[in-house]
Amino acid sequence: MNEFLFDTHAHLDLLPDFEDTVSKIEQRKIYTIAVTNLPSLYKRLSNKINSKYIKPALGFHPELIEQYANHIPEMWDRLPEAKYIGEVGLDLKVAGKSEYLQTSFFTELIKRCDKLGGKILTVHSRGAAQQVIDIIGDKFNGKFILHWYSGSIKTLEQAVISGAYFSINYAMTLSLSGQKIIRSIPKDRLLLESDAPFVNFNGKRFDSLCVDRTVAKIAELRNLTYLEASSQLYKNFKALLG
Repeated sequence: MNEFLFDTHAHLDLLPDFEDTVSKIEQRKIYTIAVTNLPSLYKRLSNKINSKYIKPALGFHPELIEQYANHIPEMWDRLPEAKYIGEVGLDLKVAGKSEYLQTSFFTELIKRCDKLGGKILTVHSRGAAQQVIDIIGDKFNGKFILHWYSGSIKTLEQAVISGAYFSINYAMTLSLSGQKIIRSIPKDRLLLESDAPFVNFNGKRFDSLCVDRTVAKIAELRNLTYLEASSQLYKNFKALLG
């Protein structure tokens, strides 16, 4: 089933066994979007990766905006060259004084991506799902994934109208709220993510090499066979890539 496996959100550059994991991802042909948390880290990762299956994403994590505000110009400089953008977004659960800076940065990012066109964003929206959707709007000139979505079903429905995809990780399949969200997403908007190294399975790290376990859980929650689920998920991934 390897031809149906992919990962739209993994922090490969944070893995202590980076080289070994990258080698195994390539061996198993798991298409992976490798998100970064700062534009300088994107540059570093891009210099280390030359793979058909792993695509570095230009990111600026919302929790780092205030501390690393001096890196914002580099984000704008690198934006034209990057097809994949992430991890970006808003985190109002821990925003504190950074809420204004987070919001103004993300608003500017969406404007610039919309003007450039063709970008694929993986978006953080913890405690800020409605604000994220309001900023992106319903005519965004690109595609976007709501990574580890935890907002309301009402906002989820609005996000679907705006064109959102939703990437599901293993942790989401284990919680009642996550299960409700997974069952509420239209079948053609479901995607996979590992969010490695921030998800665990049986006390061990869950990474891109484990996404088949998430496929199995999604199949169970959606009353599908593994083959039906994996085929639909990969079809969605191909649609995302256009």
